[in-house]
Amino acid sequence: MTGIDPRQTAIGGAQPAMPPPDKSVLPFARTDFSLLRVGATVREALDAIRQQGAGERIIYFYVADPHGRLAGVLPTRRLLTAPLERRVEEIMAPAVVTLPHTATVRQACEHFVSHRFLAFPVVNDAGEVVGVVDISSLTNEVMDFAERSRADAVFEAIGFRLSEVRGASPLRAFGARFPWLLATIASGMACALVARAYQTTLAGQLAIAFFMALVLGLAESVSMQSMTVAIQALRATRPTLRWYLAALRREVLTAFCLGAACGALVALVARVFFDQGAAAARVLGPAIGLSLLLACFLGLSVPWLLHALKLDPKIAAGPVTLAATDIGAILLYFSLAAALT
Repeated sequence: MTGIDPRQTAIGGAQPAMPPPDKSVLPFARTDFSLLRVGATVREALDAIRQQGAGERIIYFYVADPHGRLAGVLPTRRLLTAPLERRVEEIMAPAVVTLPHTATVRQACEHFVSHRFLAFPVVNDAGEVVGVVDISSLTNEVMDFAERSRADAVFEAIGFRLSEVRGASPLRAFGARFPWLLATIASGMACALVARAYQTTLAGQLAIAFFMALVLGLAESVSMQSMTVAIQALRATRPTLRWYLAALRREVLTAFCLGAACGALVALVARVFFDQGAAAARVLGPAIGLSLLLACFLGLSVPWLLHALKLDPKIAAGPVTLAATDIGAILLYFSLAAALT
């Protein structure tokens, strides 16, 4: 089937309304595609394409076995540059990411965002190709889905899903957001108790108090960075102990470099510009270095542990990681202050 796509908008016309996300993707699938035989040579495949036609938009060619089932995918460039006598099955990719014929527009958008291919074949229960959905068919929907995914990721990092509060009543929004704020309240109270326990140290070295927010801010930033790396990796990786140890080694080395650089810079500024700066510098250098190492460890370990426990790391990891990082960082800071001043 060829011709002008009725979904395309005329120049100067209004943009088409986006379909409901639960609508079937089949109406968006093209049927003007060519299926190549798995045993054909490149010459025979090209002859077949000339006879059948290539359709309106060519992205990939799909290969079928003798029973008509999908057997592989063949990018256009690979077909055009292969020797004419070589068999299609030798140059095709046998692993094909497909969409079931029951897929919805939402599921198709998820495929485009996560796999980043330009088209997907739609197959029925028998494994036969019944259509092809390409990126141009769902451009607006995919872009909208990607934007919403990024927004959801931001809110999930601080403890709730955007879908839970979008359009919700004040009481429902309160119920979704307040429980995770308890982690922040608990960590804040714990930090206050730690500061109270070291009030004698603070009284003797007032400059130490000036840098509390800086130490906590650096530790929280590194913990969130490591947590983001961990969550992204866990989406595609099984959280084995071997993976965790390898990832921890990389993150610890990175955190060591970050801690050394940040600690040296802040210690230098404290020594030059603050009264009692020499004493503060002795504390700030090692405190920041150790805090960033701890933050890195927690940022990687909390999502991994939550995933291993079959909990949702995207929602719980942010508040839990930040709370543990705050408490650990402030305890390290004041302990070093008491020991080194």
